[in-house]
Amino acid sequence: MQTPRIGKELFTLLNGKELEHKQQEAMMLLTVTEDQWPHIAMISVGEVVALDEGNLRLALWPGTTTTGNMIRTGKATLAVFTGGQAHYVRLSLEHLPALREAKHVRERFAARVFAAREDSAQYADILTGVTIRLKEPESVINRWKETVAELLV
Repeated sequence: MQTPRIGKELFTLLNGKELEHKQQEAMMLLTVTEDQWPHIAMISVGEVVALDEGNLRLALWPGTTTTGNMIRTGKATLAVFTGGQAHYVRLSLEHLPALREAKHVRERFAARVFAAREDSAQYADILTGVTIRLKEPESVINRWKETVAELLV
């Protein structure tokens, strides 16, 4: 049986490098609420890093609905639209201990790729997914770099 993995293009997007060139990228992180409703949040390349094609780390704001859902269920789905494809990645999560010396307090998760699927349509091209424009790019990208570095600890 083959281990589920993300593709090379998605790995390159999530590798934690060259964040300045990826600052416009945003992704959807889907979880399930206590009353069984889907919950969608946006996540940036400064909050997720791929260690390899089968393992990711995520850093999320404490106290959010998404973070609570992830702690409670140990599951999430990452939806990314890039390179003309939609990528759907089911994640099995482990809540990691807090870093005592963290510059930015976050709930950290180790994520194993449980299932990954790339999707495209023969009759249409996916031109873009969710894109953003940072209001203070320099400070945000610096925070992202520090967060990604802390995820690699």
